[in-house]
Order: sequence, then structure tokens, then C-alpha cells
Amino acid sequence: MAVIDIEHEELVWQNYANCLGVDPDLFFPERGASTREAKEVCRGCVVQDECLEFALSNGEKFGIWGGKSERERRRVRRQRALARAAAAGQA
Repeated sequence: MAVIDIEHEELVWQNYANCLGVDPDLFFPERGASTREAKEVCRGCVVQDECLEFALSNGEKFGIWGGKSERERRRVRRQRALARAAAAGQA
């Protein structure tokens, strides 16, 4: 029986990312520096949603993931928490 590497299987999406082969420093700009170039790489990426979900589920605190900065990811987490709370209140 073959052993399946779940962690590897879950990260296969990275092979299709627009950022593959791009300097990682672009996605980790200095505080206050522009994120425009990194977000431009993310725009139109076929795995942008998977990248964002990876960052959200792993609590990535720095960098551009799925076309969003940490501040934007915090907003997504907050909106999702509010939606879950509202859904729980209606149940």
C-alpha cells in the first residue's frame, strides 16, 4: 500500500502559482513599502484562492498571499467570524 503524503498533496496548487520563480522578497515588502508589484503578480493567478486560504488557515502574519496583505487578510478573517456568528445566531 502506498503512503500518501497529505501535506505534499495539499500544496500541489503551488506548482501552478504565478509567483513560481519570482523573487520571494517581492511578496515581503518593507513596512510601508508598496505592495502593488506583488499584487500584480497575484492578479489573474489560477490558484489565488488556494493561496489565500493557505495563508488564512496557517495564520500567515507577513507578506502578500492570495493577492492580499496581512491587513486585508485580517479583514477577511473578521468578516468570516462575523458571518459565522450571525449564522450560529440564526440556527
